[in-house]
Amino acid sequence: MATKHPRVQVTVDPELAAAMAAVDAHPSSKSKLIRDLAVRGAEVVTDEHQRHEEAKEFFLKVASGEIDLDMTGAQEAHEEREGEVE
Repeated sequence: MATKHPRVQVTVDPELAAAMAAVDAHPSSKSKLIRDLAVRGAEVVTDEHQRHEEAKEFFLKVASGEIDLDMTGAQEAHEEREGEVE
């Protein structure tokens, strides 16, 4: 299909093939599936970067004394969470 947007060539290596098969083993359009995976992957990476930046800001505020971190409470919360996982 003609488009004004640039195209890219993608090699379907074993890793990409496995990712594609995990989502849809027999897609009606491999190109659409790869596009959808790329868009969703970008959303995940963007969210990860945002969480990383928020965590960095939080710990910089703790380090500067702007936020008082209760280490006892944090340890208790961690132990409680670990108990729930087991």
